[in-house]
Amino acid sequence: MSGSFQPESAWFPYEPSKQARLLPPLVLAYAGDAIYEVAVRQYLISLPNLRPNHLHRAATGLVSAKAQSTILAYLEPLLTEEEKDVARQGRNAKSGTIPKNADVLEYRHATGFECLIGYLYYTGQQARIQEIVHSSFEYMMNRPK
Repeated sequence: MSGSFQPESAWFPYEPSKQARLLPPLVLAYAGDAIYEVAVRQYLISLPNLRPNHLHRAATGLVSAKAQSTILAYLEPLLTEEEKDVARQGRNAKSGTIPKNADVLEYRHATGFECLIGYLYYTGQQARIQEIVHSSFEYMMNRPK
């Protein structure tokens, strides 16, 4: 798989300062957080209930550290070794911030998930992002509560 930026597959043509493999995990997580947030919002807007309060509550249920930690645990067996390595690097990165609504372990796993999404984006793997995001939504919407 490519480790270089592919502007034709990016939302915007701004090339990162380094290849994706050389970007710090927290930088990848920073981008991945935003990418995943857009995916969640686009998904929710595709559903029939468009009341703003409902959208916000549903989005929170998918983008919270607890949800992302749960998603990463579900996805782990489906990830390639490279993807597992990227998620592990994100999970092990020391962010220096204290999570507000999650325990430290959930927060770190969520960072691993976001790091993976950011890495896939910067390596031009849009189809893989879509697979992972789709699987995440399916799992979270259909799992027993």
